[in-house]
Amino acid sequence: MENVMRPLIVLGGSVLLTLVIGWATDLLLRKADERHPETPAWGLLRRARIPYQIALCVALLRATYDEAQIGGPYRVLIGRGITLVLIGATAWLLIRIAAAIVEATYDRYARVHHDAARVRRVRTQVELIMRVVTAIVGVVAVSAMLLTFPAMRAAGTSLLASAGVLGIVAGVAAQSTLSNVFAGLQIAFGDMVRIGDTVVVEGEWGTVEEITLTFLTVRTWDERSFTMPVSYFTSKPFENWSRGGSRMTGVVYWHLDHRAPVEAMRDKLRDILRHCPAWDGRAHGVQVTDTTPTTMEVRALVTAKDADDIWTVRVTVREEMLRWLAAEHPYALPRIVTATPETPISLPLPTAERAGQPAPAARDGVPRPRLEK
Repeated sequence: MENVMRPLIVLGGSVLLTLVIGWATDLLLRKADERHPETPAWGLLRRARIPYQIALCVALLRATYDEAQIGGPYRVLIGRGITLVLIGATAWLLIRIAAAIVEATYDRYARVHHDAARVRRVRTQVELIMRVVTAIVGVVAVSAMLLTFPAMRAAGTSLLASAGVLGIVAGVAAQSTLSNVFAGLQIAFGDMVRIGDTVVVEGEWGTVEEITLTFLTVRTWDERSFTMPVSYFTSKPFENWSRGGSRMTGVVYWHLDHRAPVEAMRDKLRDILRHCPAWDGRAHGVQVTDTTPTTMEVRALVTAKDADDIWTVRVTVREEMLRWLAAEHPYALPRIVTATPETPISLPLPTAERAGQPAPAARDGVPRPRLEK
C-alpha cells in the first residue's frame, strides 16, 4: 500500500503546489499589468503561464522523484521521461519569455519613434532575431535531450572528431539553404527590404508581408501571395517604392489629337486633384512629352503620400480627364481616318511627254518611266 500511496502523494503535492504558485504568479502579473498599462511586458509574460506551470510541475516532480521510491524496471524510464519533459518545457518557457521581452521593447520603440520606415526596419530585425533565438534554443534543447541517453554520450567523442567532415558535407548538401539564411540576415540588418514595404518583383506590385531566414512573402494588390527565397533580393534587382520614404510621384499618359487643349487640361487637372482626397497637395503638372504624325503624348504628374494613394490618384485623374475630354472637347480624342479622297491627285507631266515626244534617257542608259495621263 505504501508503494502506491507515496508516488500518489508526491504527484498530487507537486500538482497542487504548481497550481498555487502558478495562480499567485499570474495574479502578480495581472496587477502589474493594470498598474503599468504603458508597458505591455507584463501582459505578454502572462502568455507564458502554460509552459511556466508545466516546467514548474515537472521540476517539482524531478526534485521529489527519489522520495516517491518507485521501484521496478520502470524507475529509470520514468525518471528519464520526466527529465525530457523538463528540458522541453524549459525551452518552451525561455522562447515565450524572450518573445515577450522583444515584443515589449519593439512596442515601446514604435510608440516613441514616428518614422514609419524606421519602425518597419526594426520590426523586420526583431522578427528575424526571434527566429534565430528560437532555432538556437530548439537545437540546444534537442541536444540536451539526446545527451540524457548513455549511448549518445558515448558517441559524443566520435561525433566531435568527425565534426569537420560532417560540416563540409552538410555545407555542400545545404548550400542553397545556407545562402538563404545568410541572405535573410543581410536583408534584416542591411535595410534592403522591410515588412510593410511596397515592392515590384517580377512585374508584380505588392506589399512585403513576411520575412523569414529562408523565404519572403509578398502580398499582391489582388490578394495573391508570392513566396520566394530571400536570396532573390540579394542577387537580382527589384523596385522598393518605400525605400527612403513612402511619398511617391506618379504619371498618367494620354494619346490625343494635336488640337487637344493642353492649357485647359492643366486647369482641369487642378480641379480634379482638389476633389481627390488621396492627393497630398505637393505637386502636379501637365506636359506634352512626345508627338507622332497622328497623335501627341500628354503626361500628367501627380503626387501622393504612399503607393496605395498614388494608384488611386492616377486612376482617378485618368478617368476624369477622359470623361471631360469626351464631353467638352471630343475633337481632342485620337481618330483614325479611313475615307478615300474624293478627287484623285494628278501629277504634272514633263514638257516632252505633253508634246508627244519620248522621254529622254537617264544618264546611266536606263529610260525614264512614262507617266500615265
